[in-house]
Amino acid sequence: MKLFGINQKKLICRELKPDADDALKIAALGHDIERGIEERKVRREDYKNYDEFKEAHASNSAKILVEIMKECNISKKLADDIFFLVCHHETGGTRRVDILRDADSISFFHVNLPYYFIRNGVEETKRRCLWGYGKLPDNLKKVVAEFDYQNKELELLVRTCIGWGEE
Repeated sequence: MKLFGINQKKLICRELKPDADDALKIAALGHDIERGIEERKVRREDYKNYDEFKEAHASNSAKILVEIMKECNISKKLADDIFFLVCHHETGGTRRVDILRDADSISFFHVNLPYYFIRNGVEETKRRCLWGYGKLPDNLKKVVAEFDYQNKELELLVRTCIGWGEE
């Protein structure tokens, strides 16, 4: 599977689903939108566990994205479809939502992980790697195993997590 080295989940999503419909493309571009709106952003410290935080993040992003879509006068059917996709992008559950979840997970490992490591350190990055790697289907675990990181400490951390994730 060819992956792009740029931070556009839509492109990764297109690699996983070349004939993606408009709702899936919009969801791929906007599923993390709440992170860019400081006054509406959910905070991890407000949740007792990481899964609850990620669920709140997905729900909040879905609400914001649908508000924007309504301003653009898109159909209710398309807005509802986008809302569903974004609401479930962390957990999956349908073929289309699984594509979005997998594109998001691959993008995290391929693009975001080095920045996450710098911001959060070894222990938090290890926890996040194990959480994200555990969500991936086997074929995409193989893709992650092929990624190389310039930071050798991060490279070793990921290799260790991948080993733990397969036990």
